[in-house]
Amino acid sequence: MAKKVEIKWLSEPEEHDYLAAKSYLSLIYEQSMANAYVEKLRRGSLSEFKAKDIFRASRLSLLGISNAHVEKDQQKIESGQALRPLLLVRDSANGRVTIADGYHRLCAIYPYDEDAIVPCKIV
Repeated sequence: MAKKVEIKWLSEPEEHDYLAAKSYLSLIYEQSMANAYVEKLRRGSLSEFKAKDIFRASRLSLLGISNAHVEKDQQKIESGQALRPLLLVRDSANGRVTIADGYHRLCAIYPYDEDAIVPCKIV
């Protein structure tokens, strides 16, 4: 585990997070469904989940610091910059959570604290 640092979070996702989520969701859902999910995410309120639980629910692998995006987010953490909340979609049919935006941020915080409370919008 990396040294303990305070992980700071912004109070809301930024516009480009929703655009990134829409792009990603458009790959796995029909365009109309992807648009509907993004609109629900925009209107949704923040929830909080532990980093390790999001990973378990998503069934994704942890990317290492050799990933440029993860490294960039870890540099933000080290310098005290706030990260943006994650955008999540429940995939009830497959019993998992889709990380529509924020996968690299989640991978970046995990080595610091797998129990970190992560703000998310989830639909």
